[in-house]
Amino acid sequence: MRAPLGLLGGTFDPVHYGHLRLADDVRQALGLAEVRLLPAGDPPHRGQPHASATDRLAMLDLGCQEFSTLTIDPRETLRTGKSYTVLSLEELRSEDSVRPLLWIIGADSLLGLPQWHRWRELFGLAHLVVAERPGVTLDRAIPEALDPEWHARLVVDPARLRRTPSGSIYRQRVSPQPISASAIRAAVMRGPEGIAAVRGLLPDSVLAYIDHHGLYRAHSTT
Repeated sequence: MRAPLGLLGGTFDPVHYGHLRLADDVRQALGLAEVRLLPAGDPPHRGQPHASATDRLAMLDLGCQEFSTLTIDPRETLRTGKSYTVLSLEELRSEDSVRPLLWIIGADSLLGLPQWHRWRELFGLAHLVVAERPGVTLDRAIPEALDPEWHARLVVDPARLRRTPSGSIYRQRVSPQPISASAIRAAVMRGPEGIAAVRGLLPDSVLAYIDHHGLYRAHSTT
């Protein structure tokens, strides 16, 4: 069986160290050779991204240059229609029927899982790795619809994620990364002062790209 593949979805609008360090934290903790970042083309649970797919992919490419084991999978930006996770996992599973796939999901997103498209089918396609920050208590917050799956599939031994292609839920503690893409966009709109304020929250190369292309400014059409 091939080594497990980590997967992290998002709009990455823009990508920042919260995304990149989360992916790398999970990669290191679980001994993964690779984590792929999948930017959404048309996210089903939020409005259209502010930056175009082309710009978001370019910023991801710059961001991943600081993390050699993070790669980009653009399939959701190339597919028409809503960027449903289940469709991406079906495609990945059709490419390799036995490789363990580890879908990394934040604790907040997990609580909304029953609102996802065909969410029960996710367990037949991948393992879920729930990225938990210190102080978060999930057990008391699990929604009723998810509760049976939570208790039946939760594992504490990460080796289980390597022995089967899919079906488990694993909780992985990660370092807190209080960085918000929306706060970065709001800061950039303020001009040079705002750009200076968010320096260090995302790679300098990404911030330079944003500034050079005029992204997230009031007049920007992306």
